[in-house]
Amino acid sequence: MAASVWSGYLTFGLISMPVRLFSGARSSGISFNQLHRTDHQRVKQQLVCSADGQVLDRADIVKGYEYRKGEYVVIEPEEIKKIEPKTAKTMEILEFVKASDVDPVYFESSYYMTPEEAGRRPYALLTKALEESEYVAIAKLTMHNREYTVFLRPHKGGMMLHTMFYKEEVKELESFGAPDVEIKEGELKIAHQLIEALADEWNPDKYQDTFQENLKKMIETKLEGGEVQEVEKPKKLAPVIDLMAALKESLAQSKKPAASERTDAPAKAKRGRG
Repeated sequence: MAASVWSGYLTFGLISMPVRLFSGARSSGISFNQLHRTDHQRVKQQLVCSADGQVLDRADIVKGYEYRKGEYVVIEPEEIKKIEPKTAKTMEILEFVKASDVDPVYFESSYYMTPEEAGRRPYALLTKALEESEYVAIAKLTMHNREYTVFLRPHKGGMMLHTMFYKEEVKELESFGAPDVEIKEGELKIAHQLIEALADEWNPDKYQDTFQENLKKMIETKLEGGEVQEVEKPKKLAPVIDLMAALKESLAQSKKPAASERTDAPAKAKRGRG
């Protein structure tokens, strides 16, 4: 089983339940090592003191906060532990809010939250209550030397936790919003039709990282002594001049063949070959 990233207690009123957190998602991809171009040997990165050039071990490193140019407050690991808030081991639910009221821009990382044996019953109770309501829980949690506001929601009979950015961390873009333009009723109607034509059920299995796939193929090709082929590049798109014409053309290209056409196609092909 994967190692948990946090363990402690989740409190719900006077109810306390031991729980663990496990990473729910992580980025994946091909990683490269840095090599010396001439002999293809690995390049080492060393920790070097900027004053005397001495090469340092990890044990020689301490944290420092620069309060003035070139001057630091030195922080030891034991000192950080002394000031950990209660949320380092206890995650307290602060309130319940409507899930639809929380803007996804605040979401940061996702975790699975599972109960310890002693917490199974209250965990199941809270999960069921959240499933039957439209509420999610907002709590506080300290992890990785930081206190987070977290979002708890039911998922597949269990509970997911999402760490969230604070208000001051979410950037506002000046002049962001709806452009000051007039939208014609006909354009809006066709835009809705285009959305419906492309509508489908959410299925994450359909989406792949094409660039990573191309990297894998390139590596295999080079291992086999082949020559890397350039992939087809998309045509350069010109700005839309006639929005209505572009909408109509997009709609025509997106329309899927009717069920009868799809069914008849193989039969017609067979008759054509005969």
